[in-house]
Amino acid sequence: MTQYMDFEKPLAELEGKAEELRALARAEGGMDTSDEAKALDKKAAAMLDDLYKSLTPWRKCQIARHPERPHCKDYIEALFSDYVPLAGDRNFADDHSVMGGLARLNDRPVVVIGHEKGHDTKSRIERNFGMARPEGYRKAVRLMDLAGRFGLPVITLVDTPGAYPGKGAEERGQSEAIARATEKCLQIGVPLVSVIIGEGGSGGAVAFATANRVAMLEHSVYSVISPEGCASILWKDAEKMREAAEALRLTAQDLKQLGVNDRIIPEPRGGAHRDPAAAIKSVGETIEEMLHSLDGKSPKALVKDRREKYLDMGDRGLAA
Repeated sequence: MTQYMDFEKPLAELEGKAEELRALARAEGGMDTSDEAKALDKKAAAMLDDLYKSLTPWRKCQIARHPERPHCKDYIEALFSDYVPLAGDRNFADDHSVMGGLARLNDRPVVVIGHEKGHDTKSRIERNFGMARPEGYRKAVRLMDLAGRFGLPVITLVDTPGAYPGKGAEERGQSEAIARATEKCLQIGVPLVSVIIGEGGSGGAVAFATANRVAMLEHSVYSVISPEGCASILWKDAEKMREAAEALRLTAQDLKQLGVNDRIIPEPRGGAHRDPAAAIKSVGETIEEMLHSLDGKSPKALVKDRREKYLDMGDRGLAA
């Protein structure tokens, strides 16, 4: 059953009434209500179009965080074959909020790395809600090193509220681990492409997304801080998150204009959570296109391309 967001309450009522009419029709001896249900479906579809036609940045944040939105695990299972997960950072532990390993994308050997939030209470706790600890970033560095050694393209799927800010993570060098992962992204001489599939939060996202090509799903967000965190700092009031979301320019559309992302992947009507299979298919096609655009480039050219992209970003942003 679809979980509705607060701005979708009128839509929930319409779709709920249509489902009630269908349930009545299915009941033994029930009256024929198919015409009434179809009329409500049509009205609900029009309302859905209107709601998603002009979403505010805060509403896009809500969609990016929707619990039924496809997560990294869903993409890996649907798009990649022969996936062999690799665990641990060879230093402290395995971080379950970061998953990655060797795989094939349409028979092309690759390394895939991503944040995983989990789908239910148990898996969300196990995955730490997608907030990586230092060992998660060190695992990513280990996987990128492996990719560089064997000449395998790296694909990263970003979906995190940000790196875990707990005491233990700080004691084990959280900021240093993030910096090392970002540095490794800039160093490896293989194609590196990244897709923001939900939230791209702070340095926790940058550590995976410092890529040759960056794509964002239409309703994903990417920002230096969450709107709530920004509001708490600037206005001492987390309830001003709507104003903060506007000011942060965190939507895929804003970031495309600023040169932060290279392309926007359209989502199914009503968001990726309404048709996960279609969203996953679109992401897979975009990844293949981005990798194809990097085919034939030498390791030196790939590193240069990546470094210039990020060194020029501030100038492009000012120009925009």
